[in-house]
Amino acid sequence: MTPPAGSQLGANVIHFTRLLRRAGLRLGPASGLDALAAAAVVDVLRRGELYWALHAVLVKRPEDFDLFDQAFRLFWRDPLGVEPALAQLLPHLRLPRAPAVSRRLAEAWHQPDGPARGQRPGLADRVEIDAALTFSADEVLRTRDFEQMSADELTRARRLVARLAVAPRPVRTRRFAPDPHGDQIDLARTARDSRKTFGDLAPLRFRSRVRRPPPLVVLCDISGSMGRYSEMLLHFLHALLAARGRVHAFLFATRLTQVTRLLRRRDPDEALARCGREVMDWAGGTRLRACLHEFNRAWSRRVLGHGAVVLLVTDGLDRDPEPGLAAEADRLHRSCRRLVWLNPLLRWEGFSPRAQGVRALLPHVDEHRPVHNLDSLEALGRALGERGRG
Repeated sequence: MTPPAGSQLGANVIHFTRLLRRAGLRLGPASGLDALAAAAVVDVLRRGELYWALHAVLVKRPEDFDLFDQAFRLFWRDPLGVEPALAQLLPHLRLPRAPAVSRRLAEAWHQPDGPARGQRPGLADRVEIDAALTFSADEVLRTRDFEQMSADELTRARRLVARLAVAPRPVRTRRFAPDPHGDQIDLARTARDSRKTFGDLAPLRFRSRVRRPPPLVVLCDISGSMGRYSEMLLHFLHALLAARGRVHAFLFATRLTQVTRLLRRRDPDEALARCGREVMDWAGGTRLRACLHEFNRAWSRRVLGHGAVVLLVTDGLDRDPEPGLAAEADRLHRSCRRLVWLNPLLRWEGFSPRAQGVRALLPHVDEHRPVHNLDSLEALGRALGERGRG
């Protein structure tokens, strides 16, 4: 449908694309042309058609769904004060109520396009650079909630997450290795060395048990209630897989998906993009009981050997109507060395286990820890270095 003469629809589509790019979506100059082409083939009198047309060409990652929804409601409610004729082209449509506007979208909305009137060019840049060189920015960033971070802060947080070290305390295995200070005599090596001396007794050889970090298994909730926490934890998982060998990663919402192979890509953006294409239940409900049952039945014997440590990342808000979550959590707990529950809801001081899923999980975990900022991730790394159960 061709907009009427004098309409500013095309200009506002470009403004909307720039707003999304400032808010952190990965859009380039070609994205604006795609958005214009998408708006030209739909009926702009129907707000829903415009919404999904722009959504199809501008949203590239599942984690950008909510941000696009908030930006669309905010922008097209009053498209930068254009003439009333354009507002009539975009009548109000009753869409589901969106959550509060995110911080980075609010910053992108109020971000000026150029220097303020009367301000010398480059003055604001010097102030910003001076602030960035101080250490206080990262200190504040470590305690800020992932949900409240701006686009620039998220970029810095991803770099910090990539440097976090998570090294579980090494445990004794059933394998032995030569060790001159070992506590057991290596009879096989001693006998072999005796053959070289024609039967004379050779010096005794010793051995000790091999110690190595246990496998780490991460079950991460990607349902709608987890929001930005699941996105940041995916970056954490990518860094973890790059630093350690025996790590297994699973994502779940309404189904369980093994993503270890996908996250082993060297480029984090490519790895997360492949996860977005392969995992089909992003931002949905949570069937925690069914997903734990599938893990216990199909994956437990494969990945929980050698004293594995399990990180269960979820808020515990189970949407599965069938009972049995406590039994599945108990089976998982008995199959691993240590079960650590990472819950972003613990960021609230008044948190209490009222939800049915939370009450079912709590008796069967070794630790219940918050995971909502960089400090909590660092504390997790220190806790995993301590001696676990068994």
